[in-house]
Amino acid sequence: MDFIIVTGLSGAGKSRAVHAMEDIGFYCMDNVPPKLIPTFYDLCTQAKMNLSRVAVVTDIRGGEMFSNLFETLEQLRIEKKPYKILYLDASNTVLINRFKETRRKHPLAGNTAGLEEAVKLERKVLRPVQELADYVIDTSLLSPAQLKERISTLFLGDATSAMQIHCMSFGFKFGMATEADLVFDVRCLPNPYYVEELRHKTGLDAPVREYVLKWDQTKGFITRLLNLIDYMIPLYCDEGKSQLVIAIGCTGGHHRSVTIAQLLYEHLIEKGYRASVNHRDIHKN
Repeated sequence: MDFIIVTGLSGAGKSRAVHAMEDIGFYCMDNVPPKLIPTFYDLCTQAKMNLSRVAVVTDIRGGEMFSNLFETLEQLRIEKKPYKILYLDASNTVLINRFKETRRKHPLAGNTAGLEEAVKLERKVLRPVQELADYVIDTSLLSPAQLKERISTLFLGDATSAMQIHCMSFGFKFGMATEADLVFDVRCLPNPYYVEELRHKTGLDAPVREYVLKWDQTKGFITRLLNLIDYMIPLYCDEGKSQLVIAIGCTGGHHRSVTIAQLLYEHLIEKGYRASVNHRDIHKN
């Protein structure tokens, strides 16, 4: 049984993540107190339930009960009940704006002077949980469709199999890829933006790809990048890492980063790795 514990910051998208997991066959239970998770785990393993994929959401809404999470995780480990943790994150600014837009009350707002303080307090409380997470998704700049795509690529395969590698392109002008384990800046490479006939195309179009890849600087970068990634992936696998996020950034996220991220993804697929790719800012102006 694939058993996923979903947690993270309030407003970061846990509900949307769970809906996406339900769409790909997970049995999901929301707002489960940590102390009840082992009991629910046992129930799910009973033959009558016949459940192969289960996700439970536990978070700060549980109040004092949430403080038992680490004790629960240790109990699951001792009882040899395998699980993974999916952590949903977002920037403070995005979280505050989401609460203002929906006019929902933050679970910790009653304990602090206001929304901003509540968000900061929750981040502090959950930081140790984030450090334990097998999967971290920052939803700050993801559309609902992009989040669903990320969930699908993570869990459509066997969650207990080899590490999932996610490649992403992004534009620095739209913000850092904060969820990335490895970030490579390709703003040093020749920029197709300054070629009039290429400006309105993307790194997925053949003319842009050919332009980016024809330069000696790019060829040297790609050789070193692929050699480094090929060397590091087995080390991450030996460490037991479940997900590796590799982000390639350029100025706008339309040309160079898209080309390199797509090339890296194709290289990983050719090597037989479980890989996915997402171009975060490709449609942004």
